[in-house]
Amino acid sequence: MSVVVPVFEEQRSLHELADEIRSTLTAADLSFEVILIDDGSTDGSWQVIEELHESDERFIGIQFRRNCGKSAALAVGFERASGTYIATLDADLQDDPAELPDMVEILRSGHDLVSGWKRVRQDPLGKKIPSRFFNFVTRRISGISLHDFNCGLKAYRSEAAKSVRVYGELHRYIPLLAKWEGYTRIAEKEVRHRPRKYGATKFGLERYIRGFLDLLTVLFITRFARRPMHFFGTLGSLAFVGGFLISLYLSYEKIVLGLPLGDRPLLLFGALMILLGAQLFLTGLLAEMIIKQRMEDSSTYDIAQVTGRRNSSAAPGHTRRQAGLPE
Repeated sequence: MSVVVPVFEEQRSLHELADEIRSTLTAADLSFEVILIDDGSTDGSWQVIEELHESDERFIGIQFRRNCGKSAALAVGFERASGTYIATLDADLQDDPAELPDMVEILRSGHDLVSGWKRVRQDPLGKKIPSRFFNFVTRRISGISLHDFNCGLKAYRSEAAKSVRVYGELHRYIPLLAKWEGYTRIAEKEVRHRPRKYGATKFGLERYIRGFLDLLTVLFITRFARRPMHFFGTLGSLAFVGGFLISLYLSYEKIVLGLPLGDRPLLLFGALMILLGAQLFLTGLLAEMIIKQRMEDSSTYDIAQVTGRRNSSAAPGHTRRQAGLPE
């Protein structure tokens, strides 16, 4: 298996984390590699990663020139990972590597993704309450029954991890992105959460503001990216019909009842609704034209399995990214 660990200012915890991962996976008889992505640390974390690699080549280091964020680190880690299973955990020692063998067993039972659930969190109250509210909202909106979307301890089948495209702050929504790609067998495992041993938390309220905005982005991408007209056309039609009905009502008042309309704000509102509806409708058409070529190309789809290859167009090698054919 491959273990992907984003690192930012965690110099003091790395040796201990490496020892825990090594002892746990060796005892479980799992061959492994550990990919440590230094996300622009300035505290000497990279020097520690180099030391770990020199003493054990299974520990691989990747250094960013600047701080690019956790999503970028995970994206690079997923791309470089070569294991049948890919796990992620944070470098601050709060995630327990001893959970990894059990998560692998859950994957072997047929699941695509296992997400950790820090049911008993070793965090201050000011972090717990916003986190629970955030997870509740995400769970209700996304339709995925997970209690802890932001838990850094997760395990994936390789093809599931490599199918998602993570950027910005979307690492919180990898289960939703994986579900959109067709990996719907998502499990949750209660995991041990330990108190922070070194350093200070990088938590801030702005993370939840960005997280909520990213949730809206993910929901739009997963539901309408391939059919934007459904979104813009629906809103445009509602606005246009609303504006038309307002204008029809005002016309009745003017023609039949003889009432003046020049000082009626409703007249301007109706006209604006008609213009807004037309603009939204045209936006949907333009979006459909932009994605038309991409959607006509069969390489935008993933092929999970092939029972026979009667023609070359059905071969997995013609997909945009191979979805992990069975050996």
